[in-house]
Amino acid sequence: MTLAFVSGILTLVLLAKLAVAGGTYTLSDVIVGEDFYDAFNFEAIPDPSNGRVNYVDSATAQRLGLTVATANSFIMRADDTTVLSPTGPGRNSVRIRSNNEYTTHVAVFDMNHMPEGCGTWPAVWETLEADWPDSGEIDIVEGVNNMSPNQVHLHTGPNCSIPSSINQLGTVLTTDCNAAVNYNSGCGSALSYAPNSFGPAFNAAGGGWYALERTDNYISVWFWDRNNWLTPADVRLGSPIVDTSLWGTPAAFFPNTDCDLATHFGPNNIIIDLTFCGDWAGSAAVYSASGCPSTCIDYVNNNPQAFEAAYFQFASIRIYE
Repeated sequence: MTLAFVSGILTLVLLAKLAVAGGTYTLSDVIVGEDFYDAFNFEAIPDPSNGRVNYVDSATAQRLGLTVATANSFIMRADDTTVLSPTGPGRNSVRIRSNNEYTTHVAVFDMNHMPEGCGTWPAVWETLEADWPDSGEIDIVEGVNNMSPNQVHLHTGPNCSIPSSINQLGTVLTTDCNAAVNYNSGCGSALSYAPNSFGPAFNAAGGGWYALERTDNYISVWFWDRNNWLTPADVRLGSPIVDTSLWGTPAAFFPNTDCDLATHFGPNNIIIDLTFCGDWAGSAAVYSASGCPSTCIDYVNNNPQAFEAAYFQFASIRIYE
């Protein structure tokens, strides 16, 4: 029996143990309805991804109806009435960043709807903007131009990667997490087993739950659609205590076998945003492959009615630590 063979067996055993790992976490924050205004900062900033977007502040968002809070939901959307001047600002939209920062934690996003439409690039993610990518980035929900399925990625500094074979439900797309290489594609997976994990199919199913568990040993992301009978009871009910060891195989799993997560990830904020076109959705090859008409910029400029469904609707966000 060769040393390489033994080493390979040990690695597989470690991955198997990590994949069934988990822990018990206690509810530390519940964000519902009006709570979003207190829990998040509205970032009226130039879009770092070069999108055809104009992020507005909280007062403007509320005045224009781009955010609406009720007793049990929070909606954040883009403008769907204005034809844009080719030389003017981009389409009004919203980008919010949590006031709190998180390290080891679980975040459960109960979502009824996510933005859809050609040219859209919605994302739910975690990072520390002032120290990107050295404090890491976790993309929990992300995709473009209605192209399902959802993709889950990490972006880090150098010397961080994931194995090409992992005990998860998703399909590994890329393994090098270094943001400085491969056009910042990061390392991650597509939820190819769940076509209703993103865009119109997600909305048609009534939404669902995304959950993140971040530790120094692994990072896991789960997805359950609204009618999935396998959704854990503590997730479905918003319990005060959750046990991730009972949640089953994650959609995406990032072990620390080839990446020291403790040094590649620092305190992170939650960020939720909707941009248009930009570096990914607006790439000529990507936009064309999606089957969308015209060019991304021209379509976004001239078709406001196409963005009536370009909105997030959150029932809640629950944080456990």
